[in-house]
Formats: sequence, C-alpha cells, structure tokens
Amino acid sequence: KNFQTVTLADSLAQLQENLGADNATVKAALGGKSTEDAAKELIGGTKLEEVAVRKQLYEGGKAAVEASVDPLIVLMRNVDPAARAVRKRFDDEVDAVERRDGAAIAKARFALSGFNQPPDATFTLRLSYGAVKGYEENGKKIPYFTTMGGAYQHAEEHGSQPPYKLAESWTKMKSKLTLTTPLNYVSTADIIGGNSGSPTVNKRGEVVGIIFDGNIQSLVWNFFFDDRQGRAVHVDSRGIIESLRKIYGAGALADELMGAKTAAATAK
Repeated sequence: KNFQTVTLADSLAQLQENLGADNATVKAALGGKSTEDAAKELIGGTKLEEVAVRKQLYEGGKAAVEASVDPLIVLMRNVDPAARAVRKRFDDEVDAVERRDGAAIAKARFALSGFNQPPDATFTLRLSYGAVKGYEENGKKIPYFTTMGGAYQHAEEHGSQPPYKLAESWTKMKSKLTLTTPLNYVSTADIIGGNSGSPTVNKRGEVVGIIFDGNIQSLVWNFFFDDRQGRAVHVDSRGIIESLRKIYGAGALADELMGAKTAAATAK
C-alpha cells in the first residue's frame, strides 16, 4: 500500500494548498493530521482492497455506501459535496461558455495576440512542420530512424520479456522480412497530445508516415518548443507496408494504400 499512501498524501497536499488549511473540506479530509499521517491512516485502515468488502457494498447499493465506516468512503463522503459543487460551477460557467462561444473567444485571442500564441487544440485542422533528424543524448548520437531488424535486436537485448517482447506474429515471420526496412523515425515537428494518428507528408505530397508519440525530451513542448533533443516519433510508411504484406497477410490493403489495383477490384 506504499504507492497508494504516497499518491493520496500528494492529492491531500494539493487539496490543502489550493483551498487552504482552514477550508472546511480540507479539515474534514485531514481530521487534524498532516497530509502524510492522514494518508497513512486512511490507506492503512481501508478494506476496499478485499473483494468481499467491495461485493458487499455493491450488493447493498447506496444505503450500504452511506452507512459504511471504511475510512476511504468516509473521506469521499466528506469531499464529494464540495467537489460536485465545483464541478457544476465549472460545467456551467466555464465549459458551457467555451463550447457555446469558442469561436468568438478564439477570434478575440487572435485579435489580441496574433500569431504569437498558438490556438487551442479544438480538433480543427492544423499543420506542423519540421525536419527529420537525430539528436545527441549523454554525448551519444541518436540516429533519426530505426529498422525492422532493430525491433528484434531491442527485444533480444531485454531477454524478450515484457514490455519489450514482440508479438508471436512478428517472431514467426522474422525470416520473411527485409530487416533493413525503416520502422520508426523522429522529426522536429511540433506536436502535442492528440496528434497521434496524424499523417506525415513530405514536400512532394507523399504520406511518409504516421505520428504516434514523442520522445521523453518532447514533454516540455506542453509549455515551450525546444528542438535540441525533443522529437516527434513517426512510424515509417515503408515499415507499415512491409508489416502489412509479410506479417499480417494484408497484401490487398497494402496495394490499396500504394495506389495499386487489386485483383478483386480489377475483376469487378
């Protein structure tokens, strides 16, 4: 229960910091104790990890939850009314307004800041551009791409154990693959959460990959852009086609993606 104790203590500390030590909800949650001591007592005293206890609460319904003396449920009963009130106020006064007047707010922000401030991620179409290139980490040059063969090597270097173990479909078809086929590559394209699945297009208008991640150094992009080490991670189109044809038996789909007519389509 050590992890749960640490995370709960952190949550209680944030609650105290944001609302103040004299807040009624904070006082009810802590019971006069420090955040660390309260967390230890709450996690140490709860029985919610026991299946039988949870089953009893489930079968007893609302009445059982309201009558429970389990410390974590008591905590939530103390916090829930204030939390729901804040949630309702946010939904009514912030979220609803942004949903209703989002376009007007965006226009006002643009009129004030122009191109100096990027727009919010509101599912609207946007374009990011960058260069495909590697970087240096701890004095070591990190190449800009990996290969199909590199995936097998990486798994073997970690004893083919989770989370590095490759799927059986991959291990069975290794001998069929061109192992030098590029699999992933990195670029300086400025991305953020929600960009996963975005197509990557080169200057000739060709789809050359799909963005699906960023390296650890790109986490700062939530606040400011720094391309010294931060990189977006793409799966290479060549790796996609290679795996579709030789691992997943989806040659017809690969042909369609490559713009070729399949035998079935020709027959029609």
